[in-house]
Amino acid sequence: MEKIWYHKLHSYRNIYLLSLIIIQLCFTMALQAQNRPNVIFILTDQWRSTAFGFAGDTQVKTPNIDQFSKESVVFKNCVSVMPICTPYRAALMTGRFPTSTGMFMNDLYLPEKELCMAEIFKKQGYATAFYGKWHLDGHGRLNNVQPFRRQGFDYWKGIECTHDYNKMPYFENNDLKVKYWDKYSAFAIVDDAAIYLEQASKTDNPFLLFLSIESPHFSQHTAPQQYQDMYPKEKLVLSPNVIDNKFPNIRENLKQYYAHCTATDKAIGDLINKIKSLGLYDNSIIILTADHGEMMGSHGVRPHEKQISWDESVKTPFLIRYPGIGNNAGKLTQTPITTPDVLPTMLSLAGLSIPQTIEGRNISSVIKNPTGVNNRAALYMNVYPTAPTPFSEYRAIKTNRYTYVKTPDKPLMLFDHVTDSLELNNLIDNSNYARVKKKMDRLMQKELKAIGDEHFKPSEYYLNKFGLTEMGIKRGDIINTSGNLGKVYTPKSD
Repeated sequence: MEKIWYHKLHSYRNIYLLSLIIIQLCFTMALQAQNRPNVIFILTDQWRSTAFGFAGDTQVKTPNIDQFSKESVVFKNCVSVMPICTPYRAALMTGRFPTSTGMFMNDLYLPEKELCMAEIFKKQGYATAFYGKWHLDGHGRLNNVQPFRRQGFDYWKGIECTHDYNKMPYFENNDLKVKYWDKYSAFAIVDDAAIYLEQASKTDNPFLLFLSIESPHFSQHTAPQQYQDMYPKEKLVLSPNVIDNKFPNIRENLKQYYAHCTATDKAIGDLINKIKSLGLYDNSIIILTADHGEMMGSHGVRPHEKQISWDESVKTPFLIRYPGIGNNAGKLTQTPITTPDVLPTMLSLAGLSIPQTIEGRNISSVIKNPTGVNNRAALYMNVYPTAPTPFSEYRAIKTNRYTYVKTPDKPLMLFDHVTDSLELNNLIDNSNYARVKKKMDRLMQKELKAIGDEHFKPSEYYLNKFGLTEMGIKRGDIINTSGNLGKVYTPKSD
């Protein structure tokens, strides 16, 4: 009998000690969560890196973002891993490359098995919220993205994809009924996000707030009139690499684009002011970027086009402010960054662990030492062209000086940005740059080998690898306008 009671007491003691350990762990995790920075991610759509006052464009008016650039670290060489909406967003959310996820065209469904940004932050104690354009659901552009397909975002006011800026639909949390923003979408989203921030500021829990603003994605005559009036088209000066006689309406296109840029700048300025007024500014990681750029007639490519390896298409703004930025505020770094690098870098700055599934690299050390010399290469690509372009699929790398582009058949382009910022002089066959070309090719092979794509193939290979050929899709099919592919297609595991 004594032995039975002894064992019972011993068992109760173990349970008691285990409970104390669990309580202590919960308390420690809660305390750690309270001390972690908030994360506010502002993603704009189709905003090329040069279309800002701080970037040297004297025509466009972006006073709020210009001011934010003085308070953050600015990346001069941020590239979109694949300059088109869905592939970029999938790479951002997962920290993985399109050749690994199979997300290499628009309107595909990002599988639930992929470990994504909000899931990682949520697991480590963060509240998660999403506003705006998702474009990772693939079940129809105006469909409700069901909660289990939101990849860890709990608070939700989003839509799969639309560019109706003045009557933009959205779904709210678990409500199945479609709603509509009552004003220009960038203004409406920021106004509503301000309410979320007010509520979040009253709790001790850190939060991840993701704002996916659809502008300035090309959409004619839809910016508020007061912003259109700021840009008389006859006064607009085109970039020297624009072939204007090929596009008779190019100045009207540029006027409309700039109008959206300035309206969006106003919305972002309102958001930043709100963050400051709530006392959240110095305890938040704030990132402002875009999914890709906009050719706008450069190199003879039509306005609205992206996907191409030229800088107008592939380079995007990337501004980041973090707690303790100190004297680094306003500094510019030449170190290149590509989309899969963003997530691990965010996690590191927030003091969170980085999952092994992530392929991008943590470059938080660059953000903390922006003026240091770094010779890394940023990889980007087009796995499957879904619109007419001057050349087909490619792989490319950008260093702090050069861009090197290769197709499955041959090296295609080499640009020296110190002497040729507009990429007008292709050096690929210039014997004076033979050593540079060889070095850039080695760098590319190193980056491709790291993701298992060193012998990259034509697009048919990837269509077959991820199961698209089984659906009858073949090279040259343009399917990104259907918006319903995800209903029948989810990328196979690689």
